[in-house]
Amino acid sequence: MPRASRRRSPAAERHADTVRFVLFEARPAGLMFPQLARASALSPSQVRSGLACLRDIIAERGWPPLIWTRADGYRFCSDPEELQAYEVAVIREKLTEIRRFITSVVAPHAVLQPKGRWIKHLNTQLNSVESTLDVIADYSNA
Repeated sequence: MPRASRRRSPAAERHADTVRFVLFEARPAGLMFPQLARASALSPSQVRSGLACLRDIIAERGWPPLIWTRADGYRFCSDPEELQAYEVAVIREKLTEIRRFITSVVAPHAVLQPKGRWIKHLNTQLNSVESTLDVIADYSNA
């Protein structure tokens, strides 16, 4: 079952519909964020809200995923190779983010409170997440 955001306002749904329409008009090409904002006549905040809501709607309805690449911007994609490349790029980004969080926040906290129950639990869980993401990122090289 798809996971959805906890809140989805009617305004966000309208913005999502506008963003979807603009992206369908542009396809097969994608649109960079500024182009998407201009073409939709929405503010940057409204475009972000619409993109987030659109991802939830896509998951609910089983539509082709919305991806973002440096070369093409936002676009709908159903090519398995492109989707895998996008997924691996996102996984690597999250892996870097988690590693930085562990080294810059969690590790210093563990030094300050080495016997703390919370920090031990957090460290264990984050190391597990890091390991899992690392396996996924490395799998794509095989």
